[in-house]
Amino acid sequence: QVQLVESGGGLVQAGGSLRLSCTASGRTFNNYYVGWFRQAPGKEREFVAAFIWNGGQTRYSDSVQGRFTFTRDNAENTVTLQMNSLKPEDTAVYVCAARPANRRVLMTAAAAYDSWGQGTQVTVSS
Repeated sequence: QVQLVESGGGLVQAGGSLRLSCTASGRTFNNYYVGWFRQAPGKEREFVAAFIWNGGQTRYSDSVQGRFTFTRDNAENTVTLQMNSLKPEDTAVYVCAARPANRRVLMTAAAAYDSWGQGTQVTVSS
């Protein structure tokens, strides 16, 4: 497992933007699946975005496609989720997740990941 630390959450008005970061402690994301999930009060954990660090397609949920952008940083131990055109329904705790890409997994499924951060709160006011 790898230790993950998220940052960048906060309060923003609808239509605004926030940038979340997730940093791996003690290693890089090389050859890892990395993803973002979110959980709103009273709701199940929901997939947001994910990719394999070494390449391949970035997957987004339908609800964030076109508004959120998930990118790799050159340092190889940090990923960034740029969130634009935020809506009140985006309000949730956003959690970073990772797992080694030692086998093929469904990267949109929370159960595929074995390392999780503590999460960062994102609140979008109307």
